[in-house]
Amino acid sequence: MCILPTLINTIFFTVQFQKFVDKFVITGGKPLQGRITISGAKNASLAIMPATLLAGGVYHLTNTPNLRDVWTLSRLLGTMGVHAELNDTDLFVDTSNITSFEAPYEHVKKMRASFHVLGPLLGRFGEAKISLPGGCAWGPRPVDLHLKGMEKLGAQIDLEGGYVVAKAPQGGLRGARFHFDISSVGATENVLMAAVLAKGVTTLSNAAIEPEVTALARMLVNMGAKIEGIGTTTLEIEGVPELKPVNEETIPDRIEAGTFLIGAAMTRGKITIDKTNPYHLAAVIAKLEESGCEVDVNGDSITLTMEHAPKPTDITTAPYPGFPTDLQAQWMAYMLTAEGTSSITDTIYTDRFKHVPELLRLGADVEMAENTAIIKGGKKLSGATVMSTDLRASASLILAALVAEGRSEILRVYHLDRGYEAIEKRLGVLGAQIRRERTEEF
Repeated sequence: MCILPTLINTIFFTVQFQKFVDKFVITGGKPLQGRITISGAKNASLAIMPATLLAGGVYHLTNTPNLRDVWTLSRLLGTMGVHAELNDTDLFVDTSNITSFEAPYEHVKKMRASFHVLGPLLGRFGEAKISLPGGCAWGPRPVDLHLKGMEKLGAQIDLEGGYVVAKAPQGGLRGARFHFDISSVGATENVLMAAVLAKGVTTLSNAAIEPEVTALARMLVNMGAKIEGIGTTTLEIEGVPELKPVNEETIPDRIEAGTFLIGAAMTRGKITIDKTNPYHLAAVIAKLEESGCEVDVNGDSITLTMEHAPKPTDITTAPYPGFPTDLQAQWMAYMLTAEGTSSITDTIYTDRFKHVPELLRLGADVEMAENTAIIKGGKKLSGATVMSTDLRASASLILAALVAEGRSEILRVYHLDRGYEAIEKRLGVLGAQIRRERTEEF
């Protein structure tokens, strides 16, 4: 039952040792039109997969996206004795035989979400040794809140040679009150997973309320956890002695959905996205409508129509239900097509603007003032060779290339493979002129 780890090992070694990598070649000028089904959410999968460590047995996780980040986390779990198999969008995970409580550097350095195994290992087994994380190339995102939460539950935390060594006290973790100084999705998920098996009651205040957090909490309840306040900033968890494996459907990816909607808007297209959750996109839909788009919501489908240049529309990113930071870069690409000046302020990750120099290569006019970008739209974009720097920045470059005159090349598209499943094929279905090619460029 370990087909997936085998596949991933093959892919890993190919990426590591061959000199060729992929690029996208895009010819702009085609509107996005048609229908597309939204994939399962990357960030939700990266939360519920570690949760399988909380109870031994076989889990069936449906609507799982086939992404590099899912492969990476599966390989990490494989080092702990977990067997995984991916059939289309059905991920089967067997945690019956955990043999290691360590997450080594070679895996964790590739993706911050790997750090989320800390909570379940500590909660169920009372110990964990986790490398300090790597992840996206933009900016520091410390794990202080994760560790403070574990300490509040009684864990002893030591840092040894770049690893977090955590041990529960004799008798296991104990419930406590913990306040997150800032709203943190990852820390909320990690501490929540540790708390469900802790003795007594745990109260988490200023908890993140992103849909991915809510999805994790509901999965834990299905496993037998006792959690009150799901969907609010205060979670009350009554620890239970044990949990059980479950079948769980991954929620739709709101960032993928938002990316496609923005792409249709800036190319003056019309698309319908199916199997999404419009409620999760309320802030994005509101801004799209403010910019001049016609948006129609029908059940789990959203249809967007845009026939003219957008109005300059300012955004400020904020924790959910505000405008997501993961769509900030894509919105900047969109505002390049507006007639006038707009601004983007990122209050979540103030240094998340590495896409700006690459957009300038396409002809963009963007000025930075600390964590605010001033976009002077309406200038003609021209095809150029640009380089991806991180996942969402890469998406903005694709969108900009879709409206640029002539031919563009997007290098280092492995960043995109972390969070968008076969995006070139999916955009191609909608009419985009985009293809993947092998290159020696890095």
